[in-house]
Amino acid sequence: MSLSTQFITMISMIGMGALFGAMLDTYQRFLKRPKRKVWIVFLNDLLFWAVQALIVFYVLFLSNKGELRFYIFVALLCGFAAYQSLLGSFYRKLLEIVISAAMAIYRFFKNAIRLLVYKPIVGLIQLLIAAILLAARGLFALVKILFKAILLIFKVVLKPFGKILLFFWRLLPKYIKKPVEKLYNGVAGIILKIKNYVYRWLNRWKSKK
Repeated sequence: MSLSTQFITMISMIGMGALFGAMLDTYQRFLKRPKRKVWIVFLNDLLFWAVQALIVFYVLFLSNKGELRFYIFVALLCGFAAYQSLLGSFYRKLLEIVISAAMAIYRFFKNAIRLLVYKPIVGLIQLLIAAILLAARGLFALVKILFKAILLIFKVVLKPFGKILLFFWRLLPKYIKKPVEKLYNGVAGIILKIKNYVYRWLNRWKSKK
């Protein structure tokens, strides 16, 4: 391995050591070990170290075709130590600033979407529901008025015919009246049940208003 290749490898490994320190601080910042379960921390640590090893080996492969030397580990250690002593505190402060800025941007867009999209859509849906309920109440009131008007018309128009039919009914013999009375009572019972059901439904609907 030539001297230039060794120099490039050394510089690359020092850089990788410093990068590993920054990635370790970032990983520790987002992991929050005390709040995580032990097995989750173990899996995350295993994945983190595997990814770091792959990155280091890839850079090493680009530098010297993947040849391992003792000075490579020394360079990694020197880069990590240089990061901790010179750049660690600055990077951690910068990381907190970036996280705070990202959270502020996220909250801004969240509130903007809530005010400009979510609330107008919810208000429109509520207005549509209120309009449908109002139309349904108006239609129900109209049907109720029409029903009462029809009943009144039937009472006024059919009352004279009822008296005439009652007069002829009294003249009929009993053997004809009995089957007709049974049929009338049966139909009247069915109509009474329907009437009671309608009134119960109306009372329930009024109680819910």
